[in-house]
Amino acid sequence: MIRINRNKLAGWFLLALAAAVFRPAVLVAEEKPTNVILMMSDDQGWGDAGYNGHKILKTPHLDAMAAAGLRFNRFYSSSPVCSPTRGSCLTGRHPYRYGILYANAGGPTALSRYLLPKEEITLAEVLSGRGYRTGHFGKWHLGDFEGKTRSAPSDHGFDEWFSTARKVATLNPDAASYRHNGNKVAGPLKGDDSKIIMDKAIPFIRSAVKQKKPFFAVIWFHTPHLPILAAEKHRKLYPRRKDKEKHYWGALTAMDEQVGRLRETLRELDAARDTMLWFTSDNGPEGKKEGPGSPGTTGGLRGRKRSLFEGGVRVPGILEWPARIAKARQSDVICSTQDYFPTVLAALGIESPDPSRPLDGVNLLPLIAGADFKRGRPLAFQSRSELALIDGRYKLHSKLTDAGKDKLYDLSADPTEKKNLAGEKPALAAKLRKTLEEWQKSTQASMAGADYRK
Repeated sequence: MIRINRNKLAGWFLLALAAAVFRPAVLVAEEKPTNVILMMSDDQGWGDAGYNGHKILKTPHLDAMAAAGLRFNRFYSSSPVCSPTRGSCLTGRHPYRYGILYANAGGPTALSRYLLPKEEITLAEVLSGRGYRTGHFGKWHLGDFEGKTRSAPSDHGFDEWFSTARKVATLNPDAASYRHNGNKVAGPLKGDDSKIIMDKAIPFIRSAVKQKKPFFAVIWFHTPHLPILAAEKHRKLYPRRKDKEKHYWGALTAMDEQVGRLRETLRELDAARDTMLWFTSDNGPEGKKEGPGSPGTTGGLRGRKRSLFEGGVRVPGILEWPARIAKARQSDVICSTQDYFPTVLAALGIESPDPSRPLDGVNLLPLIAGADFKRGRPLAFQSRSELALIDGRYKLHSKLTDAGKDKLYDLSADPTEKKNLAGEKPALAAKLRKTLEEWQKSTQASMAGADYRK
C-alpha cells in the first residue's frame, strides 16, 4: 500500500497552482515585439496584379500575400503622384498639411521642389526612440541628400539607408543616384533594380534579428516607373507581346520575385509571424490611356496617374501579419496610406507623440482584428486645383469654386464614376462639399505652420 504524505500533497498542489497562475505572465514577457515593413511600388495600377484579376501579368508572391493576409479592395494613395504619397506613409497626414503638393523634380541634377519638413513626426523617429532599428531602401523623393534642399532619410529617423532622391531606370540603375548612409555608391550597379534594393534591405533585417532588436523597414521600389526596363529572362515570360508590355510586366514580375524573397527570409529568420508586412503603390499607372504603349491598368477604373478619379488613387493594398491575421480576408472598408502611422502606433501600444497635431489617417487595428469596422471620417484628397472626398459609398469631385460643376458618384453602384448624381442628390452634394471646405481650411492652417507652434 502506498502512503501519501498529506503535507507534501498540499505543497505540490500549491506549487502547481502557482505555476498555473504565473505562467501567463511569463508567456507575455516572452512575446516578440512586432516588426514593421512598408513596401511600395511606383506607378503600379490597381489592376496590375494577378490577385486583382490581371490575366497576363505574373505576380505569384503578391498573390500569395493576398491569399494569406488581409486584402484591401478599397485602398487609396494619398495623392495621384508619388512624392506627396510617400510623406503620408511616414506621417499619417495629408500632403497638403506638410507642403509637398506635387511630385518632386525628376531630373538627376535638378533640385527638389519640395522637402519633408523637419518638424514633421515620422514613424521612423517614433520607433527609433523605442529601440527599433530603422531603415529606408529605394526611392525616397522627399528631398535631396545634400545642399539647400536637403531632407534625407537620416534627417527623419532612419539609421540605415540605401536610397535615391528621385527615379532611376529599373534595370542597371545609375549608381551615382544612390547614396548609402549619405555616401556615394561605387558603380556600376548591374541587374534588376528591385533586387539591388532588396540586396540591402535583407542584410539590414538579418542584422536586426541577430541583435534581437525589432525593426522598421521601408522598401520603396522604383518599379514600374519610367524608364521601365526588364532583363531578358523576365521579358521571355511574356512572348508574342509588344516590347513595352514585355518590359512593364517583366519588371513587375522581377519586383514580385523580391517580395517573395523577403517573405521567405522572414520565415527563415522566424520573424514572419510577428512582422506587419504591408504592400501598396504610390498612385495609379502612367499614360493617358491603357494600351500596348502604356500597359499599366486600373482594372477598369476611371482615370490614371495625376487624376483624383479612382484609377489615379485606388491602388493595390495588402497586409500580411500572421500573429493577428490567421485566416485570409478581404475588406471593402476605405483605407489609405495615411492610416499606417496611427495603425502601427496602436499595434505597438504607443501613444501619439503630439495628440494636438491633426492626423488624417485612422487606426485600422479593429479592422485587422476582424471587428465590424467603419472608417468614422471621410477621406479627402487634393492635387493642385482638384479636390475629392469619399464618405462611405459616395465620392464628391470639386474645385470648391462653382458648386454647379461639382460631380457626385455612388462608388458602390458605379465604381467607374460614370453617372454624375449631383443634380439628383443636391443636398448630399452640398453636405459633402461643406465637409471638404472645412477639411481644406484645416490643411491650410497646417501648411501655414499652426501644427508646429507651441
